[in-house]
Amino acid sequence: MYRYTDFDRGFIHARAAQFRDQLERHLAGTLAEDDFRPLRLQNGWYVQRHAPMLRVAVPYGCLSSTQLQQLALIADRYDRGYAHFTTRQNLQFNWIPLAQAADVMDLLAAVDMHGIQTSGNCIRNITSDARAGIAHDEVVDPRPYCEILRQWSTLHPEFAFLPRKFKIAVSGSREDRAALAWHDIGLELLRDSSGAVGFRVLVGGGMGRTPIIASEINPFVPWQQILVYLEAIVRVYNRFGRRDNAYKARIKILVKAEGQAFFDAVNAEFDAILQHDVDGDAQLITQAEFDRVARSFGVPEAVQALPDLEPGLRSPSGTTTPAYSRWLQRNVHPHRVKGWRAVTLSVKRAGQAPGDVTSAQMRSAAEMAQRYSCGELRVTHDQNLLLPWVRVDQLTEVYEAAKAAGYATPNIGLVTDMIACPGGDFCALANARSIPLAAELTERWSDLDEVFDLGDIDLHISGCINSCGHHHSGHIGVLGVDKDGDEWYQITLGGSDGSDLAPRPVPGKVIGPAFAADEVADAIEAVLATYRDQRAPQERFIDAVRRLGLEPFQSATQAVRRRTARTPHAPDAAPNEPPRPLTTTEGA
Repeated sequence: MYRYTDFDRGFIHARAAQFRDQLERHLAGTLAEDDFRPLRLQNGWYVQRHAPMLRVAVPYGCLSSTQLQQLALIADRYDRGYAHFTTRQNLQFNWIPLAQAADVMDLLAAVDMHGIQTSGNCIRNITSDARAGIAHDEVVDPRPYCEILRQWSTLHPEFAFLPRKFKIAVSGSREDRAALAWHDIGLELLRDSSGAVGFRVLVGGGMGRTPIIASEINPFVPWQQILVYLEAIVRVYNRFGRRDNAYKARIKILVKAEGQAFFDAVNAEFDAILQHDVDGDAQLITQAEFDRVARSFGVPEAVQALPDLEPGLRSPSGTTTPAYSRWLQRNVHPHRVKGWRAVTLSVKRAGQAPGDVTSAQMRSAAEMAQRYSCGELRVTHDQNLLLPWVRVDQLTEVYEAAKAAGYATPNIGLVTDMIACPGGDFCALANARSIPLAAELTERWSDLDEVFDLGDIDLHISGCINSCGHHHSGHIGVLGVDKDGDEWYQITLGGSDGSDLAPRPVPGKVIGPAFAADEVADAIEAVLATYRDQRAPQERFIDAVRRLGLEPFQSATQAVRRRTARTPHAPDAAPNEPPRPLTTTEGA
């Protein structure tokens, strides 16, 4: 993990002190709400449906056991004993009183954490592949580049007030586990024919009411020049992005509207920065700076190649367990170092919302990381935790510890490993609740034999069109919509985030009018029954949807609606139609 320097620590402590001063002036009545609001947002503080919400940055998903212990302490002392991991590798607290916000920021700064730029119209937390640096299919380790991007973008004076929020994802593996094409900018590390490292640059992706897959703007930017190229992209967006209409302010709208003209403007800006760099002001990454940052991301001293024995199928007690065998199959992943594995701790279990963890579970995960994973964890895009450095000969111990802490559900990549936003139970933007639906689906597919038979399925749930649950990219997507004050849900099929090695990520397609809340689980069950009946041998769900098309699944779900004699009493919103009026405009 990156080791903070004295400058880094001084910076975040100064930021925490600055926020304390701003908060105290606001609470004393000398700093008005309109003036305080952008300041708290820049530090990750929202005001949600019931209480303030703090979003804590976990840069590119890397988290130490010490940091997770501190987050557990904050959950107990200031929140309600739990927190929530997000799809953007952050962590959220939902119940911290605003009057105690500065105390929390001091505790975060004490362990090199903060909430800077987890909100607001700026460059948000840089995200990456949770298996960065350990993946067996990795071409280039993205972590040093992610850290350089984090330092470059943090409080960048030119890009502090963009037309809208801005998200960058980076990956260096053959399989895209960072959903690059769904971001404002996606960066794919690769090597050219000579072995030189560079970036394939994608721009203009995003979800929301207008889902768009990013387009390639440059097939290869040398790594030394990537900050200059990003500066050119964001500068053109900052200059020409819409500021008169929040629904059209994202860069995806500008790229779609201008097409090649946008690409030409970016490349012209890039060339101009390089050509006029007479004083060395262009943000070229030097080899010395890269080496300084990269030293933090070497293989831990304790990690050395070992005999790569196949892990046994017996627990420490000596009993053969099918559950352990399934856990090895779904939660244990190949590793670049011989004799080691990466292990996913499933944060998806009955009785808790997807991504939620209690303070006790945080402490258990931190202890497991300290004992078995060189003190390091990762937050995944799928709202789980990952131990990146686990010896093969300690897998049985890790399994027993994970089982005791509630992390051993063998469902990674299966239908119950679902993504879900907090929805209407917490978010003021939501049209419908996500958590009760996720709970119903988890309970319905509690039979592991059935879940394993269904195989790989990405199920994503969003409570509103802002798409925090990434429903567009789910093999099965569920979107909450409001109809005259009632909760209804659209179902989409065939979406992809790129992680299934498909030729190209695509948004899912709606399979018909929305379903009432009590129809959704039956409709999804009808979809899955159709898949079981019509799949080819060994055919995955997403491949069956692509082969069969939507019609058989539409027919099956319409039969559900006919059985319940329910008909939507209002037409579904068109994809580009603005949502109903909101009580806040802070956004996700």
